[in-house]
Amino acid sequence: MKIKWLGHSCFLLTSEKGTRVVTDPFDNTVGYKVEEIEAEIVSTSHDHFDHNYVSMVTGNAKHVKGAGKINIDGIEITGVASFHDECQGAKRGKNDIFKFRIDGINVCHLGDLGHVLNDNQIREIGNVDVLLIPVGGVYTIDYKEAIEVINLIKPSIIIPMHYKTPALKFEVDGVENFLSATGGKHIAKQEIEIKKEEIGNWPKVFALDYQ
Repeated sequence: MKIKWLGHSCFLLTSEKGTRVVTDPFDNTVGYKVEEIEAEIVSTSHDHFDHNYVSMVTGNAKHVKGAGKINIDGIEITGVASFHDECQGAKRGKNDIFKFRIDGINVCHLGDLGHVLNDNQIREIGNVDVLLIPVGGVYTIDYKEAIEVINLIKPSIIIPMHYKTPALKFEVDGVENFLSATGGKHIAKQEIEIKKEEIGNWPKVFALDYQ
């Protein structure tokens, strides 16, 4: 499968058969370039402008939101309920976590997670190979809380998201503290291809480039 970072919390996940998933598309006020992109599936973790711009996605994509399990075009999707803040949604509402099983690889997108996960949520998520995790703080967990979540989920590969870059128009923390604390590094690629049997060959933690 291929993973392409489109900026912020938006990724394009593409299976070997060509089925495409877009996560948390954003509108043009965020700062990253907004381009129409064709896909079969689009997921939104919550209804904020920087995560729910489904008009960005063309091709009659099926919109996935909320908790539960569904199979679309051979991709198993598990939605797990969580919150956008540490006060059970009192500040910023609810947040849905999605796990996608693509080509035998479990990819978990945490959306705008605002708290450390509890035991029930960890059980619902289950096994994770690739974790896409917010690290910028302010509106989500910060890099220290992200490390707590990683230690609970225990993924093989971690890719940070939702952090400050030159393109992003609002203020959150950058990715540097997270990479320093985890021994991670930048990879000079916007898109990578991961095969199930090669997961152990990848670095544990790395940030993708935005182009």
